[in-house]
Amino acid sequence: MTTGALPILEIRGLRKRFHDVEVLRGIDLVVLPQQLVFVIGPSGSGKSTLLRCCNRLEEPSAGSIRVAGVDVMARSTDINAMRRQIGMVFQSFNLYPHMTALRNVTLALAKVLGKPRTEAERIGMAALDRVGLADKARSYPGELSGGQQQRVAIARALALEPKVMLFDEPTSALDPELVGSVLNVMRELKRGGMTMLVVSHEMRFARDAADRVIFMDHGIIVEEGPPQQIFSAPSEVRTRAFIAELAR
Repeated sequence: MTTGALPILEIRGLRKRFHDVEVLRGIDLVVLPQQLVFVIGPSGSGKSTLLRCCNRLEEPSAGSIRVAGVDVMARSTDINAMRRQIGMVFQSFNLYPHMTALRNVTLALAKVLGKPRTEAERIGMAALDRVGLADKARSYPGELSGGQQQRVAIARALALEPKVMLFDEPTSALDPELVGSVLNVMRELKRGGMTMLVVSHEMRFARDAADRVIFMDHGIIVEEGPPQQIFSAPSEVRTRAFIAELAR
């Protein structure tokens, strides 16, 4: 990671209100190139809403979001073009059941980017290979385990060559024995230089792989720092209580 690098993701004063409830209450967050930033916190703290605001799946109520220097909120910004720069992986895989793994991955390449079929399939196969599923290219989602389906979903996002990947609880719908395969793919993406913002309960993975851990509660960032600090010597009372609860 180059020092002095411009942020891939820069969030300033982000607020999100649903009717009378303010879910995000002034979030400032910077993610630099090749960083893996991990967001933890209790349910209802605003973590998923933060991710969904980054690509305007939720419209922020106030604040600014920049991706690779481009103002995501500006009226002049083509939000669909921006979304191609922002890979998103949800806890549900959202694959088309009637399409093969390869077709799920190549659909956006063909329909959105207008790639010829042969080129789309070449890129799609390379993406499946990155997640260890080249041999499942012709399989349908119903023939794959949950972990394999999630890896296809990651490949689908990767195929568009995003500048940043957002992961929203990517392992929470998986059986415990399948979680490792998805986390291994995320580790490989980090080694390959992918910038990632991850919301997850996989604390061991956060300790091992994250550059920075952010603890959110009640719509604000309470504390952030290196994993070692957040997990072993948090300075805020709320962070300490949350970490202690995890350790029980």
